[in-house]
Amino acid sequence: MSEKRYVLNPAPFIVPTTDGKLIEEHVGGASTGTSAYSLAHMVAPPHWSEPHQTPSFDEFTIVVRGRKRFEIDGDVVELQAGQALLIKGGARVRYSNPFEEECEYWSVCVPAFGPDTVNREDE
Repeated sequence: MSEKRYVLNPAPFIVPTTDGKLIEEHVGGASTGTSAYSLAHMVAPPHWSEPHQTPSFDEFTIVVRGRKRFEIDGDVVELQAGQALLIKGGARVRYSNPFEEECEYWSVCVPAFGPDTVNREDE
């Protein structure tokens, strides 16, 4: 019998957080052992933010509901539901939801997100 050419993930890996943000990794290092790319569903609560970071991966974000703010190399970009954004690896970025409603979105990272490649700053 040959090796299967698919990986079924019956449930996402829930990333433990302390800031109220829901992170469900469906494909990636923690959920499927995949290092080439990762796919995560996230819900950021109102008034949430992360420290600045300089990831070594590209990240595509698609907002499903609400709005999300990105500070990218000094520029400010806000996405609304139905909009997408690509941030290339090496950019200094800060993600936030300074708004009154939750923000639901999906992110794809290439190569996969990893705690050792996100390069978060201590703030």
